[in-house]
Parts: sequence; C-alpha cells; structure tokens
Amino acid sequence: MAEHKHGEMDISVQEQTYTGFINFTKWSVIVLILITIFLAVFAA
Repeated sequence: MAEHKHGEMDISVQEQTYTGFINFTKWSVIVLILITIFLAVFAA
C-alpha cells in the first residue's frame, strides 16, 4: 500500500480555483446590489 502523509499534496491549482470563485461571487453580489439600487431609485 502506498505511503500517504497528510499535507504533502500540491494544492496550488485548487487554491487558485477557490480564489477565482470567491472573486466571481464577490463581484456578482456587488453588481446585483447595484442593479437593485438602480431599479429602486428609478422605479423601473
């Protein structure tokens, strides 16, 4: 059976994916809030 030690795997790709997901989510929420404010102000 192969030896596996905790914490030795390279997770740089997973970290980049997670960072990208967090940034996408953050900017999506900001855009949605701005759209909501725009619609509330101009009563569309």
